[in-house]
Amino acid sequence: MDIASAVRTTLADKVGKERFDLWFGSGTWFRWDERALTIGVPTVFFRDWIRSNFRQQIESACLETIGKCPTVKFHVDAAAGQQPAQSAPSGEPINSAKPSPSGETQAAAPVARPGGDADAAANARPTIRDVSPAAASHGGAGSFGSRRKFAALSSFVTGQSNKLAFVSAEMVAQQPGRITPLLICGPTSVGKTHLLEGIWTAAQQRHRGHTAIYLSAEQFTTLFLEALRGSGLPSFRRKYRGVSLLILDDLQFLVGKRATQVELLHTIDTLLREGRQLVFSADRPPTELAELGPELTTRLASGMVCRIESPDYATRLGIVGQLAKRAGVNVPADVQRLIASRFTSHAREISGALCRLQATSQSLQRPITLALAEEALGDMIRLHSRVVRLGDIQKAVCGVFGLEPASLQSDGKTKRLSHPRMLAMWLARKHTRAALSEIGQFFGRRSHSTVVSAQKRVDGWMAAGEPLHLSERTWKIDDAIREVERELMAG
Repeated sequence: MDIASAVRTTLADKVGKERFDLWFGSGTWFRWDERALTIGVPTVFFRDWIRSNFRQQIESACLETIGKCPTVKFHVDAAAGQQPAQSAPSGEPINSAKPSPSGETQAAAPVARPGGDADAAANARPTIRDVSPAAASHGGAGSFGSRRKFAALSSFVTGQSNKLAFVSAEMVAQQPGRITPLLICGPTSVGKTHLLEGIWTAAQQRHRGHTAIYLSAEQFTTLFLEALRGSGLPSFRRKYRGVSLLILDDLQFLVGKRATQVELLHTIDTLLREGRQLVFSADRPPTELAELGPELTTRLASGMVCRIESPDYATRLGIVGQLAKRAGVNVPADVQRLIASRFTSHAREISGALCRLQATSQSLQRPITLALAEEALGDMIRLHSRVVRLGDIQKAVCGVFGLEPASLQSDGKTKRLSHPRMLAMWLARKHTRAALSEIGQFFGRRSHSTVVSAQKRVDGWMAAGEPLHLSERTWKIDDAIREVERELMAG
């Protein structure tokens, strides 16, 4: 292997295959002449970018390969690229260059390389969602995984965890520019993208004369870099600073990408001056996005910031019903309650559980029932079950049977207290790894033998189907346990 090829191989290991292919692939060459390493690049942009972002890695690759750090020169070879560029002096040392106008440290997404396949380039380029509302059609029915290509606000399930964000989204859709910018933040799969798509869909339907663009922060970055490389910045800025509504998803992607942050900052300022509507989403609020810089975070905080938390039980139950209805699959109410109580993090967990349940039902040719759901989802439930503590069990039992939290730790021996206490001990054995002595100590400083006795007593109730008379009503023991467990998982 010649020295130039060896340096290329070492450099590829240092920067990673994706970044190496993007910046040193087709259209870029290395040449070694005993005194200097010359790197041929297709455009001035490539030269400035490589000098600014890969100087340290190139020097390190040379040291490892040839034992010294030679002079590194660049040659702009217009014939190697797709577009001509003015020549640069061939003897420019790598460490004498001024910083490039872009500060990104890595490419946002695969893009077309000089001399690359045209079809591959087209597939790599992001699609901007500024098409007609007719494109926002439903996916195929009968599958929990399919949903609207562009979600609608009307299909968003609201609850305490997301009500403010939903109302704000509706206000933006009805009166663009009224609250701008709008930032919706929260953890993954809580409905941020659904709301952004719903705003876009509503804007297209209600304000047909307005220009609306929806794209991710990654797409915005990629298109900005393409505009830089192709000297297309004026066109890029006309497009994104001339819209009535700009929606940008996953804003946290811009962390560390200084040049794109600056471009977005100027875009925001332009649109705000003209009273245009801006909508963003991020995985955390502006106060926790300090890496974006004070200029950008203050702009984001100047409008409406809505945080979405993980859905509560009532919201999860609504999501289960919505997904089942959309798929055209009959999911009984008790199965919906089971799924909503056991899958508590986000909507994708619920969708995955419904997909598993539907597939199991079809493969076994059995209707969806509570027994089938417990069988099909058993391993998923165990995987997603949250950590249960003794205090959680006490709270759930007292909540279902209308008792004061401290009553289970009292000395009271009436059935009104002793039966829920025994049930709580039985549930503690089932849902926690607490020792017998620990359970007894928690529920009124009782001995471990009392816990064993309580467990046997509840097992006997279940075997005999003995009813419980609690909270001014008669409970079947299975129903009582299921209700407490539902409360426990929803908590």
